[in-house]
Amino acid sequence: MPYSAKSGKFTAERPMGEMNTTPLIDVLLVLIVMIIITVPIATHSFEVPLPGGPAKFEIRDANTVTIDARDRLYWNGQNVTRQDLLDQLAASTKLPEEPTLRFEPDARASYDRSAKTIALIKDSGVTRFAFVGNHRYREFDRK
Repeated sequence: MPYSAKSGKFTAERPMGEMNTTPLIDVLLVLIVMIIITVPIATHSFEVPLPGGPAKFEIRDANTVTIDARDRLYWNGQNVTRQDLLDQLAASTKLPEEPTLRFEPDARASYDRSAKTIALIKDSGVTRFAFVGNHRYREFDRK
């Protein structure tokens, strides 16, 4: 109260310097409840490829991952799936001396498949990585 009663007369005192925080807290609680109600529950999932088993194919000192024109993956000439490739890469990174991994996509392989394969190789932890065969594509065939 800015005024107080003394002996029947109103006299001016200093204004109240404290803020009433009860309405502020009430409004904040209502806002929090509204946000909780309106924010949807996360129902999507994100699949992360993980190595699932031992390597099925031989791991050499220098291994080659190729992609043909039909977007099929090969490990040293043997057809593999993405999961098989991930298992091979995980097994090769656990060796005492990590072998070199060479990546050689066909000129007609899709960019999407090549980019996803490079991302898979990167995420697997391979550190000795090289692109091979790129010199063949320096000049485009204009037929």
